[in-house]
Amino acid sequence: MVEVDRKTFLASLPAGALAAMSHEDKAEELEHYMEEALDNKIAARRAGADGEAGSIITLEELEQEERSPRGTGRLFMPREDEFPPLPDKPTVLDFFRLRFAPANHVLQSATHALRTGQPERTVFACLMHDVVLNLIKVDHGWWGAQLVEPYVDERVSWGIRYHAALRFYPDEEYGYEYPEMYNRIFGHDYVPEPYIKEAYEYARNHRWYGEARLITVNDTYAFQDDMDVDIEEFTDIIGRQFKQPKEGLGYDNSPVAHMWRTIAFPNRPL
Repeated sequence: MVEVDRKTFLASLPAGALAAMSHEDKAEELEHYMEEALDNKIAARRAGADGEAGSIITLEELEQEERSPRGTGRLFMPREDEFPPLPDKPTVLDFFRLRFAPANHVLQSATHALRTGQPERTVFACLMHDVVLNLIKVDHGWWGAQLVEPYVDERVSWGIRYHAALRFYPDEEYGYEYPEMYNRIFGHDYVPEPYIKEAYEYARNHRWYGEARLITVNDTYAFQDDMDVDIEEFTDIIGRQFKQPKEGLGYDNSPVAHMWRTIAFPNRPL
């Protein structure tokens, strides 16, 4: 499992940022820090290193680099190389390979759901639940649901929408405990913002509550730096669960086509 040390995590934040961050900001930053550490460890292991090199970003390094707003997805972070072009009619698999990669967290989450015997719909929801973080981090549950809504069973998008709020509320029936990691990083006085609580209460009383709760169960416990998963393993599940437009994602005139085009062309000025 990926362990998070409080001092190391706080050192990863730019100078002065901590005081300006709300509890929700901190919670989001923690999750993205963990994903970054996971990706770095797996990349180092693939390169033959010991899995630790490059996994820690110091405060000094962050102060020296150009920094985008915390809510910015990684596609809009400063980079030296150009994005590889997508095919004329891009599919979900194309986006995974060329825009969402390395995507270790969602691949591990979906694998965890698969190995624990979850329904295929839940496995697919786990695979897609955080891919929107490449575009934007703020309220990622809502953004993520919108991104996939025209192409999936409505229970999938519903679960993705509310998983972000449910993370902060335990449920003994599902075996979901409030992450001790949150207590270590933010303290025991953390209280989610009112709109997060309202979303949780709405979801808790909804007939599809389990759709979102199962994503959180497979989300929190899926950070393992010794698990290497390829998107190809989910080709058949994607084919059954995602209604790929014949025109290609971004070109089907759906209400979210512009979101896929933005992910495809993050460097376009207008």
